[in-house]
Amino acid sequence: MTDPLRVLVTAGASGIGAAIAAAFRAGGALVSVADMDASAVAAAQQGDPGLFAVQADVSQPDEVDAWIDGAVAAWGGIDVLVNNAGTAGPTALVEDVSVDEWRACLSTSLDSHFFTARRVVPLLKAQGSGSIISISSTAGFYGFGLRTPYASAKWAVIGFTKSLAVELGPHGVRANAICPGSVEGPRMTRVIDAEAGMRGIDPQVVRDEYTQGQSIPRFVRPSEIADLCVFLASPAAAMINGQAIAVDGHTETFHIGAN
Repeated sequence: MTDPLRVLVTAGASGIGAAIAAAFRAGGALVSVADMDASAVAAAQQGDPGLFAVQADVSQPDEVDAWIDGAVAAWGGIDVLVNNAGTAGPTALVEDVSVDEWRACLSTSLDSHFFTARRVVPLLKAQGSGSIISISSTAGFYGFGLRTPYASAKWAVIGFTKSLAVELGPHGVRANAICPGSVEGPRMTRVIDAEAGMRGIDPQVVRDEYTQGQSIPRFVRPSEIADLCVFLASPAAAMINGQAIAVDGHTETFHIGAN
C-alpha cells in the first residue's frame, strides 16, 4: 500500500480551490488548505479528518511559513503544491488603475506563488519527487482589456512555472500551469457584473461574450480544473513538465471587453 499524497492548496476553502481539495481527498490524499475567508475555513474543517484548513493570507510570507511549517510537522513532508490563490483585480482602463490596486492584485496572484514555492521546493528536491501546479488563466495567453493587473499576473505565473520546471526537472520534480477559461461560480458573476457596469451594458451581453469565441461555448466547471490537477500530480503525468495547459473549451477569439 502506497502512502497518501500530501497536498497543499492555496485559497482552497471555496470555489476552484475547494473543488481541487475535494478531488484530491476523493483519491485518498491528505490535504491542507489555506484561505483568507474565516467562515469558509470553518466550514471546510467540518467532518473530514483528512482535510485541514488554516486561515492565512498567502500574500504574506510569514503566514505562508506558519501554514507550511504546520503541514510538514504533521505529515513529515509535502508531495504536491497547488498554487490557486488569486484575485480578479480592478475592472478599469489602465489609466484609472491605482497603484494600490495594481500591487494588491499582483501580491495575491503572483507573489503568493513565489512565497509558497520557495518553501516547498527544498523539500521536494530533497525527496527527489513532487509536483507544483499553478493556476494561471486563459488571460495568461492573451491581452485583456480593462483587466491589465490580472492579465499581467497570469502571464507572469506561466513564466514563473516554466522557470521552476527548468530548475526542478533534474531533481525529479515537475511544475505545470493550468489555464482555466471562464469558470462557473459567484466570482465570475462578480467579474461580469463589474465589467457590465463599467461598459454600461447588460451583464448577459458580457456573459455571452465570454463564450462566443470558444469551440465549446460554455463556462468551465470547477471539477474540470480539479480533475486536471489530480492527473498532473499523478504518475501518469510523469513526463509532463513546464506546460501551460488550457481548460477552456478551446478559445479561438479571446474576450475583448474594452469598449
